[in-house]
Amino acid sequence: MAQGPSPSQHFPSEFSGYRILPISLPPLPSYPVSATHYLYLRPHAPKLPTPAAARSLFLVNVPFDSTELHIKHLFSVQLGLPSGRIEEVQFEGTKRRTEGSENAVADSTRQRKGKKRKRSHEHADIEDLDGTALPATWDRELRTDGRTAVVVFVDRLSMEAVYKAVKMLEKGASIPIWGEGMDGKAPSLGLARYLEHSKLQYPRRDQVFEAVNAYMTEFAAREAAQVRLQARQRQVPDEDGFITVTKGGRTGPARQDVAQELALKQKQKPKGLEDFYRFQTREKKKAKAVELMKKFEGDKEKVQKMRERRGMFRPE
Repeated sequence: MAQGPSPSQHFPSEFSGYRILPISLPPLPSYPVSATHYLYLRPHAPKLPTPAAARSLFLVNVPFDSTELHIKHLFSVQLGLPSGRIEEVQFEGTKRRTEGSENAVADSTRQRKGKKRKRSHEHADIEDLDGTALPATWDRELRTDGRTAVVVFVDRLSMEAVYKAVKMLEKGASIPIWGEGMDGKAPSLGLARYLEHSKLQYPRRDQVFEAVNAYMTEFAAREAAQVRLQARQRQVPDEDGFITVTKGGRTGPARQDVAQELALKQKQKPKGLEDFYRFQTREKKKAKAVELMKKFEGDKEKVQKMRERRGMFRPE
């Protein structure tokens, strides 16, 4: 594998838990001086664990012109990892392709627990239509200084092999030259980049039509899904027995027995809280005393009437 000379100064092997990988940046026509760039890496340990975290490396201070091809070439060709062992490279600020697979795993887990998986279109925002944008106007993205990336390998053994290969550079091995052997594989920089940008600003008519049609198709699908969801909300009462008022016109009432059952449950909820406050206890005692007085007055009237009837009785 093509490698550059050893660095003239000794570099530390680790720093704050990161293993250091020196990279030789080749001279450019605009700046004909080579330089050494330091890439920091460690096993990925996110705050929220993911299925791919155990077989991933976390990179810090990636070069500004890094692409997925550059990272794969560095680890596979220049550090000796067999080709095809890197699944993907997730740069900071870009959407991860593995989110869909991880969501699918979570959905399948919920489905095994007996919960019905909801359709993705029904709860998606109509304005958030990823993947339906107009054609890109830049052929590659440039990174700012200090950006991070996550390299996902196919297994943990491949990740550990790269981690060990970085440590081998401490024994006097030549450091890799960034981008060497990638001629023509990655989009060019400099004047060629801006010439290509000028061309991409005016895409072909069929490309624009394809992007607009994809956007409108996705928009119509999500809009129809929201209409179906609102129609169901107008027909199914919630846990309190109420029907959600939504836009779209009136529909038939919900099942009466279901609504009555939910209303009965709602009435039974306050049971056990009658004497929760002190004023409730006072009001309850007062109402009981008033009720006893009414019964007492009623009994007095009954006794008085019985005495009057006895006095009017004359045996023959």
